[in-house]
This record gives sequence, C-alpha cells and structure tokens, in this order.
Amino acid sequence: MAEAYIIDAVRTPRGVGKPGKGALSHLHPQHLAATVLGAIKERNHLDTKTVDDIVWSTSSQNGKQGGDLGRMAALSAGYDVAASGTTLDRFCGGGITSVNMAAASVMSGMEDCVIAGGTEMMSYTTAYGAEQANAGIAPRLMGSGHDALDALHPQSHQGVCGDAIATMEGISREALDGLALVSQQRADVAIKEGRFNKSVIPVMNPDGTVALDREEFPRPETTAEGLAALKPSFTGIADFDIGGTTFRKQINRRYPDLEIQHFHHAGNSSGVVDGAAAILITSPEYAKAHDLKPRARIVAYCNQGDDPTLMLNAPVPAAKKVLAKAGLTKDDIDVWEINEAFAVVAEKFIRDLDLDRSKVNPNGGAMALGHPIGATGSILIGTALDELERTGGRYGLVTMCAAGGMAPAIIIERI
Repeated sequence: MAEAYIIDAVRTPRGVGKPGKGALSHLHPQHLAATVLGAIKERNHLDTKTVDDIVWSTSSQNGKQGGDLGRMAALSAGYDVAASGTTLDRFCGGGITSVNMAAASVMSGMEDCVIAGGTEMMSYTTAYGAEQANAGIAPRLMGSGHDALDALHPQSHQGVCGDAIATMEGISREALDGLALVSQQRADVAIKEGRFNKSVIPVMNPDGTVALDREEFPRPETTAEGLAALKPSFTGIADFDIGGTTFRKQINRRYPDLEIQHFHHAGNSSGVVDGAAAILITSPEYAKAHDLKPRARIVAYCNQGDDPTLMLNAPVPAAKKVLAKAGLTKDDIDVWEINEAFAVVAEKFIRDLDLDRSKVNPNGGAMALGHPIGATGSILIGTALDELERTGGRYGLVTMCAAGGMAPAIIIERI
C-alpha cells in the first residue's frame, strides 16, 4: 500500500461562538473555509490544478453551512475548477474522518494530492437552531435513521450522557474540575510560548482588516474555586420534555438503576466556538515532484462504534483498535490528543488506558480552547503534529467521541 504524507496543517484561531459577540460570528462559514484553503495554497505554492479532491467536514449542514462547503470554499479561495470537493458529516468526529478519507484515497494509489479539513461556525448554528425553534420546528434527536424516541438504542443529550458516565465510573466533580483547570493552564502556557504559531493563521474581514488573529475563548484567569462555584449545566436539560419522555428517561431505559448525578458545567465542558482547519495530504511521488517536504506520514486509522445511549465512550476502543492496526502499543505514543468534549471523556480515557497525563492534551484542549464541531478533528491532528515537532516525539494518536456513539482515530508519525 502506498504511503500518505502530511505536508502542512493550518487553522484559524477559534472565535467565541455567540451570535453577534464572537469576532468571527459576522462572517460566512464559506469564508472561514476559504481562509484555510487559501493559506494551504499560498504556503505550499500549490498548483491547484493538481489537487485531486478536497474532503471537508461540517456537522450542521443546513442554511449557510449547507451546499458542499468543500467545493464552494475552494472556488472562493481561487482554486482551479479542476480541484473537486465534497463535504461529510460524522458529527464531532468529522474532522478526523475527512483526513482519514483523504489519506485512504492517496494510500489506495488512486489520488496523489488531497486536502482535508473542516469548518463549524457555532455562532451561526446556534442562531439557526433558535430560528427553527421559534418557527415551531422541533429539534431532531440523534437517531439511527428514524426517531430516536422509538429507536432500538435510545439516545440522549451529550451533556446528560457525560454526567451519566461520570456517575457510572465514580468520577468526582473535583476530578473533572481539576482536569478543566489543567486544560486552561496548559493552553495559557502554549499560547504564551507560541506553540500554535506555526499552524494558526489570521482571519481577515472582506475589507482587508483583521477579524481575529488570536485565540478568543481561553480563560487563563480560571481558578479551582471559580470552577467549584459553577452550577451544573444539564440538570434541567435532563428532565426537559422531548415528546413525552426526557433525556434522563432515555438513558434509564437502558440503565434503569442509574441515578444520574450532575457534574458538568460551562467550565469543564467544551467551549462553543467558530473555526476551520485544513491539512494537505500527498503521495511521496507527488511531494517529490513538487518539491514539498513532508512533515509526517499517516500510519493507521480506524473507526469504532460503541453504545449510542451513553454516546461518549468509543474513544478508548478506537484507540486500542488503531494501535493494533499500527502494530504499536500505548508506550510508543508520544502525544495523545483526545477531544475534551466533556471532562469525563478525557478523564475516563486517561484512566482506562493508564496513560501518562503529561502526554495527553499537553497544550490544553477544548475545555480551554473550544470545540468547533466539524473542524476540531483536523485541528487536533495539526496540534499533535506541531507538538511532535516541538518535542522531537515520533508518534501521535488523535481520537474523539462523536454523537451516535462513535469515534474515529488516527496515528501519525513525524518525519
């Protein structure tokens, strides 16, 4: 099988995902995607006629985020019309999946140059959801092709699932808050030391002024006392009526004896943000012919499903699966990036795999930096690569939970 190289990885800073308040919220999602695609093109002097495809991820594909952002953003970025594009959705996992699919097409020998990435403007999707609700359109539950209320595997709200898992695992509020504090502290150090500078590019307004050139979401002033004072966010949501049942009852249909305790809040859950990322993937032959220096090779990737009722537990089996595919052990991995959708996801991941905490999300995670759903996986792959280069590490493993009880995973090797 042919190899797939990562040539470059870029991303936007993450802007606060509140309509009218975040620095990116006034922009079109296509503009964010075009920004990173344009940067990949310019930084690598890319002849876009030779780009075989663009594989993009956007989770909420409606309204402004509909209509195949992968293709339309490429046209906006000035790519040659020969560069095709498609857009996919694996909920939170889409940004890893776009890279995996791009790599697969190169490793199969059918394509030589593919760009992967993703975009999510949560400031827009939040506003869009509010518009739908005001119009009397009920939210769609994360079902398996039909109404989740009647599905064989009942599904709940992600935050309630996080609380349920923490309850089942005996993970305390104090442990979750402690991990959230570490995330903020590590992100603060990373930003101050410029660890993201190689990948982060500014987002410009259409008039040429700077919209955002730094991370907007982090709260370095966070303290343990401040986190402890925050009220749980999902107590009311758990008992919200959804067609004659509740999110709590959905979980109790499968786990009738579970008395869910509520631990997660705004401080130990992922931040709502806007952002985009792009990764350039080529064959060795293409890289040599176009004088491109590879930064990493893709060693292995996988997809894994798990219990959709609890939704968030697939990263551990995904990590085990991709390690087996690569012929590696956990001790071979120098950098782990596990998305901090909720603190319990990362905490359970560390405990179940018995990992060295210093190697897991060493520059902070989504609790500090935010989680732009469809883009996050691509961001984390770039972050892992930057960290491998900074520290001289060899292997990085990236995985994350996704709605429906899924987790894609990937292992990269620094060149």
